[in-house]
Amino acid sequence: MTQSHHLWRWACAIVFVVALTDAASAAAPPRSAAKPAAPAAATDWPRFRGPNGDGISAETGLIAQWPEGGPQLLFQANGFGKGYSSVTIVGGRLYTMGDLRQGGRELQCVIAFDLNTRRIAWTLPIGPPHSDGPRCTPTVDQNMVYAIGTDGDLVCVQAANGKGVWTKHLQRDFGGQMMSGWRYSESPLIDGDRLVCTPGGNQAALVALNKKTGQPLWRCALGNVGDRGKDGAGYSSMVVAEIDGIRQYVQILGRGAVGVAADDGRLLWSYNRIANNVANIPTPIVRGQHVFVTTSYKTGSALLKLSRQGRGMNVEEVWFNSPREFENHHGGVVLVGDYLYGGDGQNRGTPVCMEFLTGKIKWKTDAVGRGSAAVLYADGKLIFRYEDGKVALIKADPESYQLLGSFTPAVVEGKAWAHPVIHEGKLYLRAEDALMCYDLRAK
Repeated sequence: MTQSHHLWRWACAIVFVVALTDAASAAAPPRSAAKPAAPAAATDWPRFRGPNGDGISAETGLIAQWPEGGPQLLFQANGFGKGYSSVTIVGGRLYTMGDLRQGGRELQCVIAFDLNTRRIAWTLPIGPPHSDGPRCTPTVDQNMVYAIGTDGDLVCVQAANGKGVWTKHLQRDFGGQMMSGWRYSESPLIDGDRLVCTPGGNQAALVALNKKTGQPLWRCALGNVGDRGKDGAGYSSMVVAEIDGIRQYVQILGRGAVGVAADDGRLLWSYNRIANNVANIPTPIVRGQHVFVTTSYKTGSALLKLSRQGRGMNVEEVWFNSPREFENHHGGVVLVGDYLYGGDGQNRGTPVCMEFLTGKIKWKTDAVGRGSAAVLYADGKLIFRYEDGKVALIKADPESYQLLGSFTPAVVEGKAWAHPVIHEGKLYLRAEDALMCYDLRAK
């Protein structure tokens, strides 16, 4: 480690220590900073891919078809910096991350935006910037915000004012490592009184921490789970599930998919065939005893059936689709009824509908936009947001592909990889420094 890197670490430590004892230096004026953060409501979007981490929105009453030129733009705001982080929304506040220039240098920050005043409420520097910004979407729980920087900085801060509560570092504290060079991208999971995340270390592939103090509760060592892929964390965000009576965290790492017991962190099962050695990205989908997993780079997709076996679990491969049939690069997949919907192909978002229990392709058609597509479901319809900025509305119908409208947003800056979010009838799109809000409410 170079002397300049040591100096950087020292400077970042001072920044966060100051935040632990006083309001964040970039906080809004006192009247805004003092605003209490409301608890999450049923319609709120407190974590990456929504309340259940599955890309499913419970919103209804949305317009059935988009007009030419797209829905009405309600407002646009700026000041979010560089990055691919999506947004979470709780209690009238929106939270995201970005690399911002502050005090003459660039810093990676957690950002809070007040939806009523349409002003940034506070920003908190947490670590060094990345070449193209952060990927983590902050998680909001009981008046706290949790986030992971690309360098491995894990932070807990007060939602009301951005004051730091505790911090850990995934490499220094847990021996963490990434499977490849795009740095940490995971959005942390809150489950009851614990925070769970993926350092990717040999002795701490996954860890659980006390969410209030940051104190470690357990560490999971994977051991040898297969030859495919690479050691270290992947780029996926885990989900929690109760499968055959065992509460567990389902995640995709560098060596593939795993299930880890919630109570003590023991490895319950693993599935190596889904791993590639470049980047394992999409979030798994769980229904009952079934787990759907997919990765790109000529890998494919699979459905697994899990069953209790002593203190562990047996894994049965129900079906496997080659990359010619379906592989999701990034942008994710949603399960609606008995059908999966998502974008197929490396650097492509070809719309696909696939039967969950058989893997049978119901339809596959040409993409409206270019590049990978982030997918979101709401009110019987799918929103595909493509890397080139194009946004498409597609009916969630397994019988046929029906395009219900598409548009190019007001701002297209860089790669539009930030996942779309719907909250109270409004569509939020992050485009690097810009945030756009569109009206989806039926008149």
